[in-house]
Amino acid sequence: MEPSTQKLIHTFGALADLGQEIAGTGDFTEMVRTSMHLLLGTLALRRGAVLECSGSGPLRCVAIWGLGDQVLNGFDIDDCEMTSFLRGEVADSLVRNTSTSNLFLNRYRDKLSHESIELVLPMIVRGEVTGLVLLGGKASGEEFSGDDFDTIRAMVRHIGVGIHTHRLLEQVAQRAEENRRLYDELRTIYRDTVRAFAAAIDIKDKYTQGHSDRVGRYSEIIGRELGWSEEEVEGIQIAGYLHDIGKLIVDRDIINAPYRIDAKNSSELNRHPAAGYEILSPIRHPYADIPLTAKYHHERLDGRGYPDGLTDEQIPIGAKIISLADSFDAMTTDRPYRRRRSFEDVVGDLRENTGTQFDGRVVAAFARAILKEVKGEIKERRITKILGKDYLEGEHVEALLTDLIEDLEKDVSRHGATAQRKTQTDSVVP
Repeated sequence: MEPSTQKLIHTFGALADLGQEIAGTGDFTEMVRTSMHLLLGTLALRRGAVLECSGSGPLRCVAIWGLGDQVLNGFDIDDCEMTSFLRGEVADSLVRNTSTSNLFLNRYRDKLSHESIELVLPMIVRGEVTGLVLLGGKASGEEFSGDDFDTIRAMVRHIGVGIHTHRLLEQVAQRAEENRRLYDELRTIYRDTVRAFAAAIDIKDKYTQGHSDRVGRYSEIIGRELGWSEEEVEGIQIAGYLHDIGKLIVDRDIINAPYRIDAKNSSELNRHPAAGYEILSPIRHPYADIPLTAKYHHERLDGRGYPDGLTDEQIPIGAKIISLADSFDAMTTDRPYRRRRSFEDVVGDLRENTGTQFDGRVVAAFARAILKEVKGEIKERRITKILGKDYLEGEHVEALLTDLIEDLEKDVSRHGATAQRKTQTDSVVP
């Protein structure tokens, strides 16, 4: 094989290796260093360096070989010098060419010559200088040929593209981070606004101030225990804050009645879920189910709820969560016509009404969350903080919760098996 053919194959191989290195997703500095070593190795050059620039100003050394680390300190480039690189020819890359119009070489020729730098080539991508490649002479002492210049320019262009791509990725990452921060700020503002609005709703009812906030927090805890994503958890929390927004249309005297209201007033109060849906539907929420959750949080699994008398599978899971959180807060807070109920009574109510009013999976999840706090398995005792530290004290509390969870999980498993058998039966062709 002729030497020229061997050299051509070697050059193609080096370019392929260089392209693979640049296309990799590894460390940027290591990529530039490896790329420079490939360039030096291809032509057996003694020394070299890659200097990066971002517009006019100081040049930053990214990779260096065969030169002292302090040699390249103090190099900078201005706009006119960058323009001279963009307009220059191959001959303008030669340091020893004293007739060149390259302003950068004319300024630094003595320093470059002292360090045995023979070539200075710009890395140009999309009409912009991204940096410079400084190269020493061949180890053999031979002059650079035209083929050598073609190889060098191709490889320098590859390195420049690698640096340019890295910059673009950094910019994308920076913008993504900025967008993420902005999105988080907007979400925080939205959540805080909703909480403030929920507080304004509760102010209308002097006996249940803070109710919507507590329902939101209980709902969030249940969602997490069910294994929901962060977005889903935040959505159910917001739904909890807004579940009673329909009470804005209910007469204040009915809401604040210090006694159990009669059928007429009860009918008026029962309008609030549908009214809440009408209020929330025109608003573009980040979480789509919020209006329906407000509408259906008083539905029951047995179909005896309102406003539409839905049954188990027809009720959205979010509404089932809000229903439990809403009822739990009602049972564990003082009302004008009664004191809050003991925890034993609350557990008894949950047992009695699971399957008719409450969903067993939701009740079991809430009970597990409470039990984890009672047993000290989690550091942040959020439910205990809401209820008061004395409310969940006593050995009987852990036993009550453990028994409730076991019974509910058995019921859920049994119902699941029954549903599966029914599905298999329905699928059989007669």
